Amino acid sequence: MVAKAKIINERVAAIAPSVTLGIDSRAKEMVIKGKKVYSFAAGEPDFDTPGHIKKAAAKALEAGETKYTPVAGLQALRTVIAAKFEKDNELRYEPSHVVVSNGAKHTLFNIFMAICREGDEVIIPAPYWLSYPEMVNVAGGKSVFVHCREENDFKMTPAEFEKAITRRTKAVVINSPSNPIGVVYSGYELKVIAEIAVSHGMYIISDEIYEKMMYDNTVHVSVGSISSNIFDRTITVNGFSKAYAMTGWRLGYFAGPMEIVRAVNAFQSHSTSGPNTFAQFGGIEALKGPQDCVAEMVKAFAERRVYMYQRLTAIKGITCVKPMGAFYMLPNISQFGLDSVSFAEQLLEREGVAVVPGMAFGADRNVRLSYACSTDNIRKGLDRLEKFVKSL
Repeated sequence: MVAKAKIINERVAAIAPSVTLGIDSRAKEMVIKGKKVYSFAAGEPDFDTPGHIKKAAAKALEAGETKYTPVAGLQALRTVIAAKFEKDNELRYEPSHVVVSNGAKHTLFNIFMAICREGDEVIIPAPYWLSYPEMVNVAGGKSVFVHCREENDFKMTPAEFEKAITRRTKAVVINSPSNPIGVVYSGYELKVIAEIAVSHGMYIISDEIYEKMMYDNTVHVSVGSISSNIFDRTITVNGFSKAYAMTGWRLGYFAGPMEIVRAVNAFQSHSTSGPNTFAQFGGIEALKGPQDCVAEMVKAFAERRVYMYQRLTAIKGITCVKPMGAFYMLPNISQFGLDSVSFAEQLLEREGVAVVPGMAFGADRNVRLSYACSTDNIRKGLDRLEKFVKSL
């Protein structure tokens, strides 16, 4: 008998489906069936894209801007991004060092594909955004997790970082502010970690997609701005989805060393080519136009953050690190005798509240709640969560 051939690439077959999108899909199915659901699952601002950005894209469409762009994106957009890096982040990149892709997720995937050789290790502090390890694995690399402690606000310490480094370590991922916990590293903390990385010849992949969502006068520091040596080893990732409520526009970008830029350009040229043309005109307007829309959204997130934190920490048995950025909280629910998946499933089925199991982020003692949703959703959803917890 002839053995049946394996028809699916083993790396692709090993990819775990996104738990975040899975929970969100189940919640939406319940809504379709007529059930009321209070969702804290999706990491997506509940605001519409600002009008001046939409108008810029519509104007580009009317003007016939519907053809291919260069693989790395429109020169005009890359020039604006370089100016943004210098103004907001004290990073001096030439437009030629900028690559625009189909969302920051695509940007990160391109980077891992470019830098990971078979068996190369990438250090990822946990809790982590759930897509990082899947991307590393598909690229042929190996994810090495540093499990950060709640008593340290889930920040990776220099000693923990040093312990994880081996001769195969290629890069470290720093996500500040972070998903799923909103942790923000100070300039000093970043300096110490980055200097260790540079001393070992590693790349620093700095995911700064939540840089505009900062609270309590916390300051965002771009890793590459700390010194010229660190700048030379840093790959700075950002995008439009969070700050400008442009999730569906699929525009992300990075800037970094030219050897990475060339490799990503070559890879992108054979996968997606350049990103959506008229969306790029929206991106130009987002960065060049008025920024009060960003401030208004952040103000709303800040108010929701205060309310959610007060409510969660008032529930007996729950502890929670206070987020300084982004729009997530990661309460510890381990006192209730359930793992994160069981907790999330029972909460959704019994009370119609959707949260994401922390297992997806390397934190099975926790669940993630997003406050990028209405105040009414937060209030009523937390009422039900509190009722559920009391029933355990």
